[in-house]
Amino acid sequence: MSELLQGLNDKQKEAVLHFEGPLLILAGAGSGKTRVLTHRIAYLIEERGVDPYRIMALTFTNKAANEMRERVDKIVTFGAESVWVSTFHSTCVRILRRYIDFLDYSRSFTIYDSDDQKTLMKDICRSLNIDTKKFREKSFLNEISRAKDELKTPEMFAEEVSKEYNRKIYGTVYKEYQRRLKKNNALDFDDLIMLTVQLFRENPEVLAYYQERFQFIMVDEYQDTNTAQFKLLSLLASRYQNLCVVGDDDQSIYKFRGANIHNILNFEKIFPATKTIRLEQNYRSTKNILEAANEVIQHNSMRKEKALWTELPKGEPIRYGRYDNEYQEAQGVAEDIRKQVLNTGRSYSDFAILYRTNAQSRVFEEKLVMEGIPYRIIGAINFYSRKEIKDLLCYLKTINNSADDIAIKRIINVPRRGIGQTTIGRVSEYAAKQDISFYDALLHVDEIPGCSRGAAAISSFVSLIETLRSKLQGETYTLEDLMDDLLEATQYVKLLQAEETVEAESRLENIDSLLNKITQYEEDCDTKATLDGLLEEIALVADIDQVEEDVEQVLLMTLHSAKGLEFPFVYICGMEDNVFPGAAATFGEDPEDRGRRCG
Repeated sequence: MSELLQGLNDKQKEAVLHFEGPLLILAGAGSGKTRVLTHRIAYLIEERGVDPYRIMALTFTNKAANEMRERVDKIVTFGAESVWVSTFHSTCVRILRRYIDFLDYSRSFTIYDSDDQKTLMKDICRSLNIDTKKFREKSFLNEISRAKDELKTPEMFAEEVSKEYNRKIYGTVYKEYQRRLKKNNALDFDDLIMLTVQLFRENPEVLAYYQERFQFIMVDEYQDTNTAQFKLLSLLASRYQNLCVVGDDDQSIYKFRGANIHNILNFEKIFPATKTIRLEQNYRSTKNILEAANEVIQHNSMRKEKALWTELPKGEPIRYGRYDNEYQEAQGVAEDIRKQVLNTGRSYSDFAILYRTNAQSRVFEEKLVMEGIPYRIIGAINFYSRKEIKDLLCYLKTINNSADDIAIKRIINVPRRGIGQTTIGRVSEYAAKQDISFYDALLHVDEIPGCSRGAAAISSFVSLIETLRSKLQGETYTLEDLMDDLLEATQYVKLLQAEETVEAESRLENIDSLLNKITQYEEDCDTKATLDGLLEEIALVADIDQVEEDVEQVLLMTLHSAKGLEFPFVYICGMEDNVFPGAAATFGEDPEDRGRRCG
């Protein structure tokens, strides 16, 4: 017991030693909350005899989940591998892979990323003759995402907007969007949570199984949960009430993603037996930084009272620079970084430039290039969104789930097979008339009028997919083998090599990286690696998860992407009205409150 509590302060010990019943840990920034969570897991197992299999810990990012997993493995002497440590979305995928057929989906469902969603929405707008100058595709997707965050089905949402002339179209689009997702046996990210809640609500025996499985639930960054995530947690915890949430309302900066600050503000009302513990000692920041933060945040009206303090020294004063325009600002930041590296021997990886929106990064890029400073933008084109990677992943998605029309249409003529847009359009029309998938229509290409010229190429494409799918069933056939056969059959790499351009060389390097990722995935799997599992892991990866900490480069990112990261030197840029916070923050919640949280 003494080892478990060693190095913890009194409030941390109190949180670790809490056994049963709801627990709210109000943990200020840098107050050691991850340490408290991992020590509490160890306490439950080693001192209270809780079966590790009955414990679940949820976080928001893969990076945080991996860090917690490593710490649990270190501190728990027996059964650490049985503790369920995961993100919300990964947890829901695992549950849905097992039970989604209860909701009339196939278990080999595809998870659509933002690019897939945009492609699908463009098709929907085209088919519904929607003027995309008046109604942007992105506005439809944002509205649908907000509805799903609030657990509103297409029918509920359509009813809600039916009497609003300008919004009625949103209900129609949401219905069609969801219909097509289901037809494609595909889910978007919001579906992962929403459908899991639906599964639990409609199938009490499934809910009961997971309530027994997860008798002790711990949630990190609870202030970032939305309504759907709260409902998921309340369903799981309703039997045993052993729900421990860790969060800080002062760090609630994801309202634009659907985060509901009332989940943490009203936790004690929803769970009346709650014990509340405040972690106010900060181990990360100097006195100067904490005093400034406390002075700003204390003016917020909607918050739980707390005041961070530290035993660390005063530290360097916070520096404030005022510039006439963004070019001077970027030049000042770049010069300061170069001076610090030259004069103090600091590494470029010690520096981070933070801003409110990705659009602000361009001018910083220009100045860093001029100063010869290496950098990386988090939130630029994601590796898995690059053309060559997307192409190959769409082949894998097609092999895994032939109902995924979006994936198939992307690669049916990649590399070129002589299958034009006219032929694709005719196949799509035939599929719609027959109420079958695009791929099933390809199987009947000889019956489709006007497709005779492309029939041979289509049959060859279908034959390739069926051959690779059949090979994948073999006991000794690996995902590495699948990629080798795919690249050989499509000549994808050879065609790029023949281009002999710098761009083609870069694409070949990206393909090598993808192959290395697949090899690594197979090596890390305890059981036989599956195509389902690979695609799932890729779909759930966030850009921030791929940051290599030891690489000599300055990181540029939005403030929201930086949450939870630490750097010795941080530049917060663009602190101007309508930029920080954004203009949208002037609606609803007090914009001053939101601005003080840097939202």
